[in-house]
Amino acid sequence: MTTWTSDDLDRIGNAEELRLATQQPDGTLRDPVTIWVIRHGNDLYVRSWRGPGGSWFRRTRERRNGRIQAGGVDKDVTFADADHGLDDQIDAAYRAKYRRYSGTYVNPMVAPQARATTIKLVPRQPAPQARREIVVADHSFSRKQ
Repeated sequence: MTTWTSDDLDRIGNAEELRLATQQPDGTLRDPVTIWVIRHGNDLYVRSWRGPGGSWFRRTRERRNGRIQAGGVDKDVTFADADHGLDDQIDAAYRAKYRRYSGTYVNPMVAPQARATTIKLVPRQPAPQARREIVVADHSFSRKQ
């Protein structure tokens, strides 16, 4: 696993929204969902406002890898369990970042069911692609004149 660069943390942490794609069993990515993201220290976190029943959240539990896009950063990640000792601080980060939105949107993000789904986004190196060797036959043609 790798760590976030300062630039990635700033760009993703300041982005209004994040696009998150979970990996399917065959290794391809599902269509991304758009969600809120917050930065806390040198880490990035997301939550499911629907709680554990949210489909994208359930898929992060099945397959722990995926990809995120935010602030011009496109990165492969691992979906790690968050330290729930940080829930109050993560709540505060959600309230601060998204305070211009009404409680209709922010309150579900800091409710117990959403807190239970807090995921830490951990950057990872992309999986190496299988190498394919393509052999092209060289054919020389002669023409009679």
